[in-house]
Amino acid sequence: MTVRDFGDQHSLLFATANGIVKKTVLSAFGNPRSSGIRAINIEDSDRLIDVQVTDGTNDIVLATRSGMSIRFSEKDAREMGRATSGVRGVQLEGDDRVIGMVVIRRDATLLVVSERGLGKRSELSDYRLQKRGGKGIITLRRTEKTGAVVALKEVLPKDELMLVTRHGVIIRLPVEGIRVIGRNTQGVKIMNLDAGDAVVDVARVVREDEADVVEGSTEAQVVVPGRNQREMGI
Repeated sequence: MTVRDFGDQHSLLFATANGIVKKTVLSAFGNPRSSGIRAINIEDSDRLIDVQVTDGTNDIVLATRSGMSIRFSEKDAREMGRATSGVRGVQLEGDDRVIGMVVIRRDATLLVVSERGLGKRSELSDYRLQKRGGKGIITLRRTEKTGAVVALKEVLPKDELMLVTRHGVIIRLPVEGIRVIGRNTQGVKIMNLDAGDAVVDVARVVREDEADVVEGSTEAQVVVPGRNQREMGI
């Protein structure tokens, strides 16, 4: 993620696998040390899955492996200091985990992809606004046929996606070829898999004409391990 303005107009929103979210004003990261600075406190049983820049007015969607999701206003997550743990973003049941976060910035659809190659797009209006910390609503009806949910993306028809499997197979496909259907459905086959293979990640291919920085005077790199950096333009 490239950031050029460490002012108070934007924040970093962190999300963890255990459903914790934390928002910290971007200016708190304006004086980095050579050894780095702590951005969030995370328990040993948890891990960071995503961090994105917000402008104070965005809605946030979290999705889980079991097919649940929650949409809430980022205003429900108060600003906190760097060395803090955050607050509950979504209530998880059993061994469920958060697999993706979307910061809604465009008049788009939400794409959900499962490990067995099924996917679908649903209208944002299908995801009602709720209070942070609830159990949420179904975003994909998980069955043995679908397997676990592995990706949640905000997409437009002109976007393209890269799907990656456990066995190292990659395909590129246009978003417009994926049907827009109801939220509480299983989806349709978007990738054929060999026996024993599974989809493990999905990346949106960012076009050259999309901005990739917050404009300003100071530049620094904020890196999230495992995240496709091309996808993090703001």
